[in-house]
Amino acid sequence: MGLAHAAEAQRRGLKVLITDRDSRAVGASVRNFGYCCITAQSGHLLDLAHVARERWLHFGGLAGFFAVQSGALAVARSAEELAVLDELSAERGSGEVRLVRASEALDLLDDQGGSSQVPPILGGAVLRDDLRVDPREAVAALAGWLAAQPRVSMLWRTSYLGGEGDLARTSAGRVRAARTIVCVGHDLDYLYPGLADRFGIERCALQMARIEAPAGRRIAPAVLTGTSMLRYPAFAGTDAAAALRAAVVASDPELLEIGANVMFTQRPDGSIIAGDSHGYGRTTEPFMTEATTELLLRHVRQLLGVGEARVIERWQGVYASSAQQDYLVTEVAPGVMAVAITSGVGMTISFGVAARTFDALG
Repeated sequence: MGLAHAAEAQRRGLKVLITDRDSRAVGASVRNFGYCCITAQSGHLLDLAHVARERWLHFGGLAGFFAVQSGALAVARSAEELAVLDELSAERGSGEVRLVRASEALDLLDDQGGSSQVPPILGGAVLRDDLRVDPREAVAALAGWLAAQPRVSMLWRTSYLGGEGDLARTSAGRVRAARTIVCVGHDLDYLYPGLADRFGIERCALQMARIEAPAGRRIAPAVLTGTSMLRYPAFAGTDAAAALRAAVVASDPELLEIGANVMFTQRPDGSIIAGDSHGYGRTTEPFMTEATTELLLRHVRQLLGVGEARVIERWQGVYASSAQQDYLVTEVAPGVMAVAITSGVGMTISFGVAARTFDALG
C-alpha cells in the first residue's frame, strides 16, 4: 500500500519521501501469491481492481518486474463448484469468465501432459483479467525504481513515529510534508490503537509453502479451487455458493476449520507458491501447525495429480483484517491519513485505492 501510494504520487508529479522501518520489504507484500484476483471481485472492489490492473502493468513496464496477463483457472471438481462457475459466467459473460471443459483445464494444469495421475476434474473457468507478479521481485523492483526517480527519496530502516499538520516524526528526525499517508497494514494498532479498535482491525495469519514443480511443469495461470469460490466475493455471492458450502461442510470440514483457500501460483523460477490457511486474532502466534500445512499440500498435490511434491520453504503471512470493511482510508490528524487494506486483496486493489486516495485529495 505504501509503495502504491508513492508510485501514484510520483505519477502525478508530486515530490515523495518513503520511509520503511526495515532494510527491505519483508511484510505482507512479499509473503503472498503475487496474484491480482481481478475477476473474482464484485461491486466497488471490482472497480478498484481494474484500476489497479492498469497500474500493475504500467509500473511493471517501467520498473521491469514480471507482470503477466496470464488469467486464472478456477477448477471445478464437483457439480456444486461447476454450478458456481456457470452462474458467474452467465452474469459476467463468456469473455470475462470463460467456461472450459475438463480436457482444457487439465491442459492448463500441465502444459507438458506429463502428470502421472489424472485428478477428477469436471471442468473449470478461465478468468480473463487476472494478473500474476512475482511478489518477491515486484516489491523490491518497484521500490528500487521509485528511489531512482528525480522527485522521490527513500529512507530504509526508518520508522514513522507520528505527526500532525506538516510535521512527521521519524526515527531519522523530523520531516516537513504537506501530507503524510501512513500505510503500516496490520501494525496500525501500534501507532493508533484506538483507531484499530474502532474499525475492528485484527491480524490474519496464513500458512504457506513453496514447492518444487513436479517434473518441471509450467502452469501459466493462477489456479483456484472450490475453497477459493467460498472466499472471493464474486463466487461467494452467487446463489449456487450455498450448496457448495454445504457440500464442503459434508465432505471436507477440516478445510473450513482452517479457513483454507487451496490455490497456487508459479514463480518465474518454476517453483510453486501453495496455500493457504487463515487464522484471526489481535496477536499472531508465531507457531505454525504442521497438520495444517500438510492438509493444504495434500489438496494441492491432488489437484496437480502427483503423489509427492518437495517443499522448498514454509512461512507465515500476516495481513490486516476487519469484518467491518475491506479497506480503510481515514484522517487520523490534520494532514495525516491512515490507509490499510483490511482483507486478503491487498495485491489486487492497492493501486486502485491509492488512485482513489489522490483523487479525493484533489
